Amino acid sequence: MKLMKNVLMVLAISILSSGLTLGIYKYYIEEPVTPVRDVIIKEASFAKQVNHPNYYPDITNVSSFKDAADLVRPTVVHIHSSSGDRYDRLFGGESSGSGVIVSEDGYIVTNNHVISGAKEVTVTLNNKRTYEAKIIGTDKTTDLAVIKIKKRDLKDVKLPMLQFGNSDDVSVGEWVLAVGNPFNLTSTVTAGIVSAKGRNIDILDGAYDIESFIQTDAVVNPGNSGGALVDTDGNLIGINTAIITRSGRYEGYSFAVPANLVRKVMQDLIEFGEVQRGFLGVTIKDISDEIADENKLESMDGVYIQGVGEESAAEEAGLQRGDIIVKVNGIDVKSSPELQEQVGLFRPGEKIAVIFLREGKLKSTEVILKNGSNTIALGEKRSTSGFLNSKENLLENLGIAAETLDDDEFKDTEGVIITKIDKDGIIEGTNMEREFIITSVNNQKISSLEEFKDAIVDAEGEIVLDGFYKKYPGEYSYVFDKD
Repeated sequence: MKLMKNVLMVLAISILSSGLTLGIYKYYIEEPVTPVRDVIIKEASFAKQVNHPNYYPDITNVSSFKDAADLVRPTVVHIHSSSGDRYDRLFGGESSGSGVIVSEDGYIVTNNHVISGAKEVTVTLNNKRTYEAKIIGTDKTTDLAVIKIKKRDLKDVKLPMLQFGNSDDVSVGEWVLAVGNPFNLTSTVTAGIVSAKGRNIDILDGAYDIESFIQTDAVVNPGNSGGALVDTDGNLIGINTAIITRSGRYEGYSFAVPANLVRKVMQDLIEFGEVQRGFLGVTIKDISDEIADENKLESMDGVYIQGVGEESAAEEAGLQRGDIIVKVNGIDVKSSPELQEQVGLFRPGEKIAVIFLREGKLKSTEVILKNGSNTIALGEKRSTSGFLNSKENLLENLGIAAETLDDDEFKDTEGVIITKIDKDGIIEGTNMEREFIITSVNNQKISSLEEFKDAIVDAEGEIVLDGFYKKYPGEYSYVFDKD
């Protein structure tokens, strides 16, 4: 019995010793094992990460969007245009879009395709007032146009107008707002960022077209064509022109004509009636891998000169085939559209500074731009002043042929009937149609062609021609400015 107790005691001591030894081994020799736990990401740490400026733009100052929208919306209008022929209207002779007021007296910039072929144009402001407008000028090469609300409709009203920003200063990634007035629903505002600059999407088909669009992801639907692209300060940086779409609706990207180009085209159309385009006189292409290798270029930026025209502005400035233009007036030109945009900002006779690469060395020159006829002459300024102050060639200056009304159908009516309207003449700009019968000039009744001429010569400022058509019911009025 005593022997059994001794055996059990030895066994217990052995087990205890083994357990103690194993415990010491586990504690001091083996690495400790961390228990499996749920990983909890603290909210503070997560918030700090997603707001990091390297990952996400700062959109905390959303009030700037509201301020910009409040500033811009009153300046964006709805435009409706039609061919003026009631039969054409039945077969799609109407279109609509948006426009931007750029002067207090009613000048509006829009897209050429919004008013192309129009004889009648109406403008509806954000306050829902509607006015008649006349076409001042169009430019297919940039898809821009200028219209103007008729002076008699505005009277002494001063319109809200949008200020131009500098589109050269716009950066990729910058927040922008697209403001339009589609389908006469009052202004709509969408936000996005600038996705790219200098985009060419081949929507214009002329030999001298300028496509150097600002690309954004702001939503722009077809009815927004001609609307404003603005920065968060409410400055105009582009005219919304096109979208990439297969369905006819917005699908991701929209494109705007840069404001600097818009301003130049607008000024030309108002002053001359057509764009005064300056040309370098070169053929160009973007930098390819082959050109980069041949010229040992470190980047693909720049524009390669393939050819130089004889007696062109470029030749006279010393530019040669093989030169690579990298800057115009201090602005980088990384592609052909960007070069066309910068040159397109200037008229014939104006000087630009060009920096280019030749045989690996940077060189500079000054170029005096020329027109399409290789001279520095500008077109005649648009002005009727003086042309309508004499009866000599008066009808020719108005762009019409007319005669005293002598029609058995209208025995009791006196006036003048228009028998011909010249294209691009003063009267054609009013959207008047042939066979209009003029009965008064500025509320002064006329009975003959001579009285009509006298009334025009004696008139000052705005001239209103009232009358009617044989083929249309009702009375009509047409307005133009003499000065």
